[in-house]
Amino acid sequence: MSECTHDCSTCGESCGERTAPQSFLKEPNAAARIGKVYGVVSGKGGVGKSMVTSQLAVLARRAGKKAGILDADITGPSIPKAFGVHDRAMGDDRGMIPVPTRTGIELMSINLLLDNETDPVVWRGPVIGGVVTQFWTDVVWDVDYLFVDMPPGTGDVPLSIFQSIPLDGIIIVASPQELVSMVVEKAVKMAEMMDVPIVGVVENMSYLVCPDCGKEIPLFGQGKTEAAAKAHGLHLLAKMPIDPKLAELVDEGKIEDFDGHWLDGLWNAIAE
Repeated sequence: MSECTHDCSTCGESCGERTAPQSFLKEPNAAARIGKVYGVVSGKGGVGKSMVTSQLAVLARRAGKKAGILDADITGPSIPKAFGVHDRAMGDDRGMIPVPTRTGIELMSINLLLDNETDPVVWRGPVIGGVVTQFWTDVVWDVDYLFVDMPPGTGDVPLSIFQSIPLDGIIIVASPQELVSMVVEKAVKMAEMMDVPIVGVVENMSYLVCPDCGKEIPLFGQGKTEAAAKAHGLHLLAKMPIDPKLAELVDEGKIEDFDGHWLDGLWNAIAE
């Protein structure tokens, strides 16, 4: 047995001095008002977490709720661009103030703190995790719903988020390929390990609507997401299309103008 450091959170030994597990949850800023908190996750990158997060916040705002997005993807932040927000986040004696979008959605992202939003963030995992935690503890949020756009995978930063932010639930985003069962299972197992409820699953890039006949074309074949969700007792709550208009809106910073009902089932599950 190695010398005791009296830090039971980093020790696997069972001894008489072991104390009960300590909670790593952090308190939000004292001046903040935060309702429900949901993380948008995936076992891999490139499946559209930021797109789902953005549209969920827009749907919440359209429903008359105050919404915010905590952009936890520090090395690949895309939320500000989707909303056309390029202002620098400021602060006062209470803490950091999130930057509002055109319709009033509150944003906090590393891109809102950099001198140049195209500068790369070349930091190690613990430093990135600390910044994400500060977005929770130091930002003066005033929201009914806070959506956390999580980085991909199950590494340092997702672990920090699960441990430090009291999530009311997570939404798993996947794509239709055969790999989806493994991707979903990784996200499910991490949520179970962290004891966080899973709201459901979203399949992105599910189909393309033919502009001539309106037929739905499954470009990647028939999706495997529903079977993967059922295997874990989860509901497939939405199938999002490949829509060039969505890409245009993101490039123009106008995601708040999107027109579609594919996420209505997911939003209803959250609102209820």
